[in-house]
Amino acid sequence: MNKLQLHGFNNLTKSLSFNIYDVCYAPEKQQQTYIEYIDEAYNSDRLTHILRDVAEIIGAQILNIAHQDYDPQGASVTMLIAEDDVIPSGMQTLAPGPLPDTILAHLDKSHITVHTYPESHPDNGISTFRADIDVSTCGQISPLKALNYLIHSFESDIVIMDYRVRGFTRDIQGNKHYIDHKINSIQNYIADDTKEMYQMIDVNVYQENIFHTKMMLKETELDKYLFEKESNLSSDNKAAIQQQVQAEMAEIFYGRNFN
Repeated sequence: MNKLQLHGFNNLTKSLSFNIYDVCYAPEKQQQTYIEYIDEAYNSDRLTHILRDVAEIIGAQILNIAHQDYDPQGASVTMLIAEDDVIPSGMQTLAPGPLPDTILAHLDKSHITVHTYPESHPDNGISTFRADIDVSTCGQISPLKALNYLIHSFESDIVIMDYRVRGFTRDIQGNKHYIDHKINSIQNYIADDTKEMYQMIDVNVYQENIFHTKMMLKETELDKYLFEKESNLSSDNKAAIQQQVQAEMAEIFYGRNFN
């Protein structure tokens, strides 16, 4: 591929945002145990490991990591990254851990963040874990390279993704370029075997370089959605739970309540 010759730094900002949902059935006696399990499974240490992998996949240099676990549940990780291996003069790298309460910092070109939201329905036993992930880069590194890894790093029943290219960069002739790669859908960058597993909808605004894709698993085998295996469930109970799970997924996917 012929590289575009630029005047100075590539100033395009490429942002990829995920909402990833994992749906589970945990009746009242199991709900607290489920929340504790998911909170531990996706604590800030685990999330930091995932984001480190993302930085490696996209070819970014980590400048700074801040992470925090919350009470009663949830966690956040923020990572500042750069395209170059050389840390700018005056930039201090900090060891992984929470930042001080107040900090004045130089933000480099790019960042990766994740926030988690475990929650449960008060009555019907449906619990939904959500992870919000943002990968924003400038320069030649692209967040799209980490797309498939992130989808498979979580139990992704539903994935809602937004990708946007902002700003412009200028070539050596002085012409402005508002995007530096070909794309007509986020689906262009999703692996074929993953696409076969999901129902997908696109809403794209090509003239604004805005791309939106929603994914929902096609197959929902009940055993995968039971937090604890229930050997004494009747056929009617199983059918009702299956319907609850599918209704929860459909409401999230279409963004509205059906009841």
